[in-house]
Amino acid sequence: MKKLSVLMPVYNEARTLRAIVERVLGSPIDLEIEIVAVDDGSTDESVEILHELAADDDRIKIVVQPHNMGKGKAIRTAIAHMTGDLAIVQDADLEYDPEEYPRVLKPVLEGKADAVYGSRFAASEERRVLFFWHSMGNKVLTALSNMANDLNLTDMETCYKAVRGDILQELRLTSDRFGIEPEITARLAQWGARIYEVPISYHGRTYAEGKNIGWRDGLQALWLIFKFRFLDTRFSVGSGKATLEGLSKVPGVARWTMDQFAGYLGDEVMEAGCGIGNITSRLLDRRRLHSIDIDRFYVSDLARKYGHLANLTVTHADLEDPGCYDNIGQFDSVVCVNVLEHLDHPDRALAGFHRVLRPGGHALILVPAHGWLFSAADDALEHRKRYSELELREEVSEAGFDIVEMKQFNRFGVLGWWVNKKTARTVVAPWQARLFALLLPFAMLIERMQRLPGLSLVVVARKPN
Repeated sequence: MKKLSVLMPVYNEARTLRAIVERVLGSPIDLEIEIVAVDDGSTDESVEILHELAADDDRIKIVVQPHNMGKGKAIRTAIAHMTGDLAIVQDADLEYDPEEYPRVLKPVLEGKADAVYGSRFAASEERRVLFFWHSMGNKVLTALSNMANDLNLTDMETCYKAVRGDILQELRLTSDRFGIEPEITARLAQWGARIYEVPISYHGRTYAEGKNIGWRDGLQALWLIFKFRFLDTRFSVGSGKATLEGLSKVPGVARWTMDQFAGYLGDEVMEAGCGIGNITSRLLDRRRLHSIDIDRFYVSDLARKYGHLANLTVTHADLEDPGCYDNIGQFDSVVCVNVLEHLDHPDRALAGFHRVLRPGGHALILVPAHGWLFSAADDALEHRKRYSELELREEVSEAGFDIVEMKQFNRFGVLGWWVNKKTARTVVAPWQARLFALLLPFAMLIERMQRLPGLSLVVVARKPN
């Protein structure tokens, strides 16, 4: 059974705490539930009530922050302590009704969504009528967030945000106060998450009843929407995911990469190391495509995205394990782009490629080139090395292949990588990827200058008849 983590920031909620915890634990959803309650420096009896409730129910986890640090900090602390397969934020007041968890969580549980927003402004059965200017502020912030992130949400500021646990724990979140709302939205958009929205009822409270958000938080949200769109765009705690997602925004690069293998790509293809699918998307027209990756997150993501296609199989396996190549059939081509450099034993992977290729089939390989370009970004991406032509030629030949073609590729990209090395950057930022896409025609022109070094090495290797 899947587990739902309910992330509950608490600040002076002694009047409603018992009621909301009871409602959460009684929510009509067929999931194991844990409440991760983070007290944010309450000065009333909230902490004592939490400990009393936790003593009677081991589904309640309590984290007490040393002083008031803000709702965003409380949510980030709760994320660090959660163990669920998916999570939802639940304020400790009674504005949002846990009876609606089934509605909010349904798109995620059905595999259609990575995140679901419960909208107070979409058509719903009921909502309490309260402050005009507060709701107008919400709509303005939502509109600006939508413009910045190219979304069409109706309620960015909603508390009810349900997110897959594996994604939520990988998001790079930094906000301490109410800026957590636009930040989560920006990071999900930058991630490329599938976001759904469902209507919810809303029972808002007045400031007399304990509402804490004010106009200063609205001004901060304006700044943060701008900041996360243009100044601070790193959305993942992992550099590899951030770099891959950045490159996914410029499909012309993947197209240009696959053009290097023109004339050698067969109808039945094994993709060795699919990652988030930047190359996979260029192979979906093959009669049969078998994509493999060692990262379960990437595998499940691709299965959700393309699992409806009858010609595609996505499996989790280790390319260095000989068993990876058992019972998957024979292929005309193996495509391996930016993978060998991650392996401790690339010879084992190359032997596996040779094993599953039909006689006369081709291994189409791209790796990063030139040890002098090795940088902090290579370390962050967990590259073992950058290849020389001699090293690549020896490894491919020793696996039993005949080398049909070897060439350097992406000469213009060397400049950007060298700049990143000198500035100790660990990721290829989205703006850099977009700039490269804009200059792609120039990069393709520069490619004719054969004496310049390339960022990558491309090899076409043939299995003898």
